[in-house]
Amino acid sequence: MKQNKIYGLLGLAAKGRNLVSGEYAVEKAVKEGRAALVIVARDASGNTGKKFEDKCSYYGTPVLTYGTKEELGHAVGLQERAAIALLDEGLARTITRYLDELQD
Repeated sequence: MKQNKIYGLLGLAAKGRNLVSGEYAVEKAVKEGRAALVIVARDASGNTGKKFEDKCSYYGTPVLTYGTKEELGHAVGLQERAAIALLDEGLARTITRYLDELQD
């Protein structure tokens, strides 16, 4: 149930242009301080996961691991995506809360 809401919110963010996807665009958003939350797919390569963990840690951006590349891509209406960045603080907080509830 919560998973559907998370993917729905990601789709909403994509439609509202409050989300960027793909490694290059996400990295750029983090460096520019525009990313409110980065989500990395569970099945992303180890190098990709480490790169975003390090980059987000350096720039003070929250980063979470969730879903698969296929699921993240489908949620935002694109092909597989290893990483996405939410640009809207409110959506980022809501998705973080849902993810925390899923892990409890």
